[in-house]
Amino acid sequence: MTIIVLAVATLVFRLLGALGVTRFATWRISAAHGLAVMLVMTASAHFVPGSVTFMPNRDDLVAMMPPFVPFPVAMVYLTGVLELAGAVGLVLTGTRRAAGICLAIMFVLMLPANIYAAVAGVELGGEPASPLWQRIPEQLVYIGVALWAAFDSSRRRSAA
Repeated sequence: MTIIVLAVATLVFRLLGALGVTRFATWRISAAHGLAVMLVMTASAHFVPGSVTFMPNRDDLVAMMPPFVPFPVAMVYLTGVLELAGAVGLVLTGTRRAAGICLAIMFVLMLPANIYAAVAGVELGGEPASPLWQRIPEQLVYIGVALWAAFDSSRRRSAA
């Protein structure tokens, strides 16, 4: 679901760019904004109590935490806040590079929770977690998009 949100939001932003909205003039910028939309959606799950079952919620995310992670509830809140901060950072030109790099690092650090959820059979939104063969490539896409957004090649070319 999250990868679909990323793809659709990116396409919508790029379409706006093609229609003349100069803010979304490139695929890179459109992808940065698409990732921001996805992050706002996923971050919301970090603050929704377990009574909501049609989407992952805070209790599901706590269950995803591997046993070696200290203070799992606090980590869920922290990652939700970091996702929101990353989303804001991606849409602001001046902070896009730092946000992209920090998000890529966060996605790498979140990988053990995603692996644990798939292997331990944790349910998310009342459904089994997506299988490992799907979760790892998705995480790699998020890391790639975050890094792609962070490193704008046009800035390097114009400086030369």
